[in-house]
Amino acid sequence: LFAGMAEIGPLDVALVPIWGWGPGLGPGHLDPERAARAVALLRPRVAIPVHWGTYFPMHKGIGRRPAYLASPPGAFRAAAAEVAPDVEIRVLQPGEETVVEGARAQESTR
Repeated sequence: LFAGMAEIGPLDVALVPIWGWGPGLGPGHLDPERAARAVALLRPRVAIPVHWGTYFPMHKGIGRRPAYLASPPGAFRAAAAEVAPDVEIRVLQPGEETVVEGARAQESTR
C-alpha cells in the first residue's frame, strides 16, 4: 500500500492480495482493510481478491480451513464497499474464471 498507487491506471482489473496463508501477516502484506484502501487508490473497474490461504499447508489438514482463512473475502468486500463503492468486487473460488466485459483488448504474448 503506497500513495503512488493513485498514479497507476486506468485499470480494468486489479488482482489484490488480501491476506496470507496463516493466522498472521508479515510486514508489507495487505489485510482486507488495507487491500480495500489500495483498491480506492487504484480505482479499477473490477477488483478480484487473491492470496488469502488458497494454498493452506497440506499438513494442517485437508478440509479443515480455519476461519481466519475463510473470512478475508467478506471483510474485503465490506471494506471496499465503504472506501471504493464504484469498484465491482468479484470473489472467485479456485479454478473459477470471470470475464470483464468491455475490457481494453491487449495483444497476447503467448
